Amino acid sequence: MFIKNNDSSLNKRDKNTIIYSSVNGAQIRLTIADFPSEDEFRKWKVWSDMNYHDIECRGRDFYDYGISLDERLDFIGAAPSIEDELFTKSDEAEYIQRLPECRTELLKQIKSTLTEKQYRRLWMLHVEKMSIKDVAAAEEVSHQNIFKSNGAAMKKIRKLRAKQGAK
Repeated sequence: MFIKNNDSSLNKRDKNTIIYSSVNGAQIRLTIADFPSEDEFRKWKVWSDMNYHDIECRGRDFYDYGISLDERLDFIGAAPSIEDELFTKSDEAEYIQRLPECRTELLKQIKSTLTEKQYRRLWMLHVEKMSIKDVAAAEEVSHQNIFKSNGAAMKKIRKLRAKQGAK
């Protein structure tokens, strides 16, 4: 995981500073001015970058090619039981058998709830996948009218669905 404010990442980002933490946790910053020459600073800057890199890489090879124990436990717990699979399959089969009946009933309820104009516009937008601009052109009205009509229709449908959920 990359931590953007640890010593190593701050040291990498700032090419003109050597950053490290003291024993009491205070962050210390050394610049070129703290060294007798620029060459001396560059030598220690390269060393600190390499040292941080070595520390970051230490012990990583074990996890680079394997899965941690936590991930293995999550994977093991993710396997569904045979009972769950059987119940899920029977529930899905029942739902698929009832699907056309449910859709037809829902469509009838929606059609009876909306005005003829709202239903026609909703059909063009959501079933025929026409854009608001295309529906407006077909109806010879502004796109704002189509947008408002669709919003009102969707509000009525949400009320219908909420009422069905309460039953």
